[in-house]
Amino acid sequence: MTHDISKENLERIAKMQQSELDESVIYTKIAKFAKGEENKETLRRLAREERAHCEIWKKYTQRDLKPNMWKVTWYVLMAWLLGFTFAVKLMEHGEGRAQEEYDQLAQEVPESAYIRKQENEHEHALLAMLDEERLQYVGSMVLGLNDALVELTGSLAGFTFAMQNTRLIALSGLIIGISATFSMASSEFLAARSEGRTDALKSCTYTGIAYLLTVVALIAPYLIFPNAQYMAALISMLVIVILIIAGFTFYTSVAQSRPFKSRFWEMALISVGVAVVSFFVGIAAKHFLGVEL
Repeated sequence: MTHDISKENLERIAKMQQSELDESVIYTKIAKFAKGEENKETLRRLAREERAHCEIWKKYTQRDLKPNMWKVTWYVLMAWLLGFTFAVKLMEHGEGRAQEEYDQLAQEVPESAYIRKQENEHEHALLAMLDEERLQYVGSMVLGLNDALVELTGSLAGFTFAMQNTRLIALSGLIIGISATFSMASSEFLAARSEGRTDALKSCTYTGIAYLLTVVALIAPYLIFPNAQYMAALISMLVIVILIIAGFTFYTSVAQSRPFKSRFWEMALISVGVAVVSFFVGIAAKHFLGVEL
């Protein structure tokens, strides 16, 4: 079936065949450890569809391909660490960039239109059926993460100039951070209980964990740099803030199909803005109070 197909399009087909084969294997492997029978069956259905697409492309290439185990291992590991919803949707985002390939194939390979239609409609509908517990608590994680970023970034920036000693800053930040972790988690628990929710404990756990991990990440530079290098620690802390915001925003934008840029800039400007204001508050407090450490 290759005599009417250009060499360039034949290579495109082989690339798509490989992609469909890899994704079929990935879905099958993820289905083995995904929680919930409905999620497992959805992933198996996706695997069967990808395998069927692979067989269609095989009719044109006449090639027996093997899965790219590096790609398979990467996505399976990502699913295990970050959740299968994130891994699967990230993989499908990559496939979405191949739409131009389908357009270029349409004239020589009529079946490409059918595959493209199924990819756009049926598989996206199946992806929307995935229901993962951790995504139900993204709101709790955002609450803990956002509050920790704003509160602790401001506190550490203020302490940086007021104390000018990385160990003192780390100690103060740690005390505030741990206290705030318990405060935030207990507030989330009480709020959930007042709403009559039965998942109050899980909700406050996700909030507390997100807050505590953020505290550890932001304090780390002050524990690494020597006492006198407090400005280097401050700059490193701000870089970590931006990386945390970028990473978490990217995760939620993929897993929940939400816009990335607007949410990233909103969180970044708030956190960095609070840090800048707090830094100058620290300067003013030290000057007017006449405190020397």
